[in-house]
Amino acid sequence: MNKTNVEDHTATPVLRVNRSALILQSSSFDSTIMAASSEARFELITRNLQEVLGGDIIKSVLDQGKTPKCYWGTAPTGRPHIGYFVPLMKIADFLAAGVEVFNISLPFLVGVFMKIPCSDVHAFLDNLKAPLELVAHRVSYYSNLLKSIFESLGVPVDRLKFVVGSSYQLTKEYNMDNYRLCATVTEHDAKKAGAEVVKQVASPLLSGLLYPGLQALDEQYLDCDFQFGGADQRKIFTFAELYLPKLGYRKRAHLMNAMVPGLTGGKMSSSEANSKIDFLDPPAAVKKKIKAAFCEEGVVENNGVLAFVRAVLMRIVEGRLARGIPLSQMQPIVATDAPEGTLFTVSRKPEYGGPAHFASADDLEKAYAAKDIHPGDLKAAVAEAIASILEPIQKAFEASEEWKEVEKLAYPPPVVEVKKKKEKVYHPPPPGKGKKGAQPTATDSNAPKSDLPDAGPTPESMATGLEENEAKSIQSDQK
Repeated sequence: MNKTNVEDHTATPVLRVNRSALILQSSSFDSTIMAASSEARFELITRNLQEVLGGDIIKSVLDQGKTPKCYWGTAPTGRPHIGYFVPLMKIADFLAAGVEVFNISLPFLVGVFMKIPCSDVHAFLDNLKAPLELVAHRVSYYSNLLKSIFESLGVPVDRLKFVVGSSYQLTKEYNMDNYRLCATVTEHDAKKAGAEVVKQVASPLLSGLLYPGLQALDEQYLDCDFQFGGADQRKIFTFAELYLPKLGYRKRAHLMNAMVPGLTGGKMSSSEANSKIDFLDPPAAVKKKIKAAFCEEGVVENNGVLAFVRAVLMRIVEGRLARGIPLSQMQPIVATDAPEGTLFTVSRKPEYGGPAHFASADDLEKAYAAKDIHPGDLKAAVAEAIASILEPIQKAFEASEEWKEVEKLAYPPPVVEVKKKKEKVYHPPPPGKGKKGAQPTATDSNAPKSDLPDAGPTPESMATGLEENEAKSIQSDQK
């Protein structure tokens, strides 16, 4: 098997990253996790997912008492948004299931090893979404952000490291496998696989066709058991399942979480500023974006506000409870006087029924569908909750001069082109043309006729330049 071992970390539980990609693995974990049945661990790994492909592969690893290894990738193209909380909350499930170190006395204790390519080949190949000169800065920005997010979720990052992913992506073995793949994959299959994740244009670049194959090869060279991603990755996942075995490599399982709707109702995207909330957006900006979000009264489908409560806010409360944090310290997501089991509170004025407490997303959605919860009240509660979970991340940003400098380099303000006014250059008319051209003469047939009478013969006095009397005197003398 052609596989490059980037580093040997057999003694240390690690979380690897490529393309900002996470490879979760551990050489040992708590005996309590080992004692749990493989069925229970499989349930934890696969719960709250939209789809699981090849679940038997994961079950087989668990039944053998081995530690499953997961690969999660994200290319640093646009600015990351709060939709990233969704996969990170799921990664917490992986940790609890023994995919990573889990210690009952300190839940989510993690040893992390991140492998991020400085050149970030995937991001660059994604139809130039990330110019090559910006990629290294964006990788650094992502790494700082991921550290801060993990810390805010209670995941220690004392063993978090970053290495150059090109240490295996540019090796002879990897490139030879890439050539082998190119000699096997049809143009149709490559284009189809990347349709959901690579920017589609009328004349696509060859780089976009290489993207799915490289992501498939990452599974082999990172030696993972399953890859995790959003439902928009499905075509790339099935592409990998089809073509890796043709190269002689084993097929991996693939886990997909549902895509969180953006604030406008569609996919939450980094390239659409109005559809997402940036991790560094201040509370006022969060409130403004949530206020403008699509949230039709009584409508649950494609409701990004409700979806975020289900996928992120309630999961955060569950994680805090698992770490022993009392419910009374969950404000503002959960009210101080909320009953046990509450995962989300919608505050309302007494005349509108007072605070409403919900123990599940289903209960909240039923109440919203019945119009028991007004969109304005829901939006206000969600905006306040989001601002609270972003606060520790933003404090970490403000406290790091390095991170702030990297942010400027990674995402410089767009250059506004100032259109120069075209200077008027005076071109004189040719001779005889224009307002000051030659005036028409009397002999000119086109000359305008005058209303004045024709002039008589010129007097001799006028001809000689003498007065009339002087002229007559000279004439008489000449006679």
